[in-house]
Amino acid sequence: MSIVQTIFDKSCEGRKGIRLPASDVHQSETLDSSLLRQSKAKLKASQSKLQLMLDTEADCVKILDDEGCLVQMNPAGLKMIDVKDLSTIIGKKVDELVTEEYRQAFDEMTARVLKGEKCTLEYQIKSLSSNTLWVDTHAVPLIDEETKRVSVLAVTRDISERKKIEETQKIADLVYQNSSEAMMVLDSNNLIVSINPAFSKITGYEFYEVKGENPHILSSGLQDRHFYQEMWQSILDTGHWQGEIWNQHKDGSHYAEWLTINTILTNDGKVFRRVALFSDITESKKATERIWEQANYDSLTQLPNRTMFLDRLDLDIKVALRSEKPLAVIFLDLDHFKEVNDTLGHDKGDELLCEAAKRITFYVRESDTVARVGGDEFIIILPELDNTYIIDRVAQDIIHTLSQPFNLSENQAYVSASLGIALYPNDANNAEDLIKHADQAMYLSKEQGRSRYCYFTQSMQDQAQFRMFLINDIRSALAAEQYELYYQPIVDLITGDIVKAEALIRWHHPTRGMVSPVEFIPLAEESGLIIEIGDWVFKQAALQVKSWRDTYNKNLQVSINKSPVQFRAATNCDDWLNYLNEIGLSGKAIVIEITEGLLMDNSENISDQLLQYRDAGVQVSLDDFGTGYSALSYLNKFDIDFLKIDQSFTRNLAPGSNDMALSEAIILMAHTLGLEVIAEGIETEQQQQLLIGAGCNYGQGYLFSKPIPADQFESILITSTKG
Repeated sequence: MSIVQTIFDKSCEGRKGIRLPASDVHQSETLDSSLLRQSKAKLKASQSKLQLMLDTEADCVKILDDEGCLVQMNPAGLKMIDVKDLSTIIGKKVDELVTEEYRQAFDEMTARVLKGEKCTLEYQIKSLSSNTLWVDTHAVPLIDEETKRVSVLAVTRDISERKKIEETQKIADLVYQNSSEAMMVLDSNNLIVSINPAFSKITGYEFYEVKGENPHILSSGLQDRHFYQEMWQSILDTGHWQGEIWNQHKDGSHYAEWLTINTILTNDGKVFRRVALFSDITESKKATERIWEQANYDSLTQLPNRTMFLDRLDLDIKVALRSEKPLAVIFLDLDHFKEVNDTLGHDKGDELLCEAAKRITFYVRESDTVARVGGDEFIIILPELDNTYIIDRVAQDIIHTLSQPFNLSENQAYVSASLGIALYPNDANNAEDLIKHADQAMYLSKEQGRSRYCYFTQSMQDQAQFRMFLINDIRSALAAEQYELYYQPIVDLITGDIVKAEALIRWHHPTRGMVSPVEFIPLAEESGLIIEIGDWVFKQAALQVKSWRDTYNKNLQVSINKSPVQFRAATNCDDWLNYLNEIGLSGKAIVIEITEGLLMDNSENISDQLLQYRDAGVQVSLDDFGTGYSALSYLNKFDIDFLKIDQSFTRNLAPGSNDMALSEAIILMAHTLGLEVIAEGIETEQQQQLLIGAGCNYGQGYLFSKPIPADQFESILITSTKG
């Protein structure tokens, strides 16, 4: 019997289910036979339609008898359980297809339906090919009116895909609610619509506090506008951004987070949601930093250790190769340190090492590196040296400071230092050899008596010793009256009258003869002796110009060079002005010559000194203009009176030359700014005439006179005055 026949044979609904009446046909002899045939045809047509519907139904339709055995099943049901021939499973209990964990629930459902109930159940089955499916069954009872026997009509649908989606959603919700990573969902206007518990744990904000807010409420202010512009540009271009960012907790504390932002689009490409995921990496960063510090820094002195030192040395060598500026490696070993450890104990030795590290660091530049590479061994890198004088200064300062007593609690200890110096590229072109050669030079210092420094190469050693001896001689030269001032006249180019003089120091060394200022002035500046020498120059020049103004030319001025070192010392500006008052000399008699490099120093100290000079009538001349920075804005800022054209331009002056064009430009610019111009290095009348034609005010050079002693200058001053 087909499933259609079964349903039609029981074609009426009973009280508790679908009740189908008996099919006895009481044919009346008076019934027209044609009507009977028509009725049977209609019934057959209805059966065919119903069979077609069941055959094409996508869900499984089946009938079970009162023992749960299969009576009928449509093709969709056979396909669901991977059965090709219905006859192979007719009469078998269908609960055998139900998985073990749902079999009891399925049997209970069947029993309830057989009692007349309508039931629904979701459960899992296994097909004959062992595929596991989730199904949803709706079952109703079928009651035979004649036999009163109840069977089960069930419609079963495959819900495996729905279950997969539900399971995915369930897992996603579990992840969302239980993830240690904070999650924040934003709408298309970048307003918060959802957060997970981890968000509240990390930020301190509950959902009601941030709902509808812009995530900017988390901003720490530690990232600038450029950072956020780049972030949003990436999000707009790619829909994605990932990186490290610092945000602010509700309590105001800052935390580092690793943030990922993704964009979800609608089908038409518009922004639907943005999802931000982040985790607090503050402690991780701190731990990483601690590990990095332990790997790269000495735990006792907090100086770089050998690992970091080697990295920096390799980097500095690469920089030196590009810049073509030398670098120095100084290997330092503390003398007699073992005795401190042995007599006072290792804790006092550690205390001494920490203090020694501070003293050494004090005498180097910020760009230099000081590292502790052994028990009492330190190495210093001096990169990008404009000159090698700085090496001697640093070495001497370190030796001096380490020779001073160390106060270790109630004890006092004395050590000294032996230093070895190697230079790149003279002594080696790689880090390993530089360190080795500096170490060898350090041992040479120890052999020569300690508390000194030696260069790896003899020529540098000789040069260092020469500079050291020269500095010592500079210290005593002032007291020994070995210095003398020479004066070089500055003339009015049109009249030829001497209107100014530049005071230039000369050193009559008792054994070396006349020492060039080019040799000893840099050493005097580095050693700080220039301050005392500069005071002497100022007072001598002031007295001399007072005498000449009183006797020959009341408007004569003297130019005095003042180095940046003297300006930064800031101890002699008031002294100089007070001295002028003391001797009764007007400030107008003095011109202070400065270099362009000084103007680049924006410190208030230098600005204040220049203003003091201006207020006292002292004029300012900018020396060697055009060879340095030549920043025109500083000319107005610092109220300069004179520009001096460097002799490198004057020396090659010729009609139509580049130097002539540059000189004319400088003169025109200076006059436009209200400055007067002095040209240095004039040696020929042609140069003088060209400069006069260009409008230059004053000239200085061998054409008029070389620098000469005061008595000789006075002679030409008399001649100039008489003329």
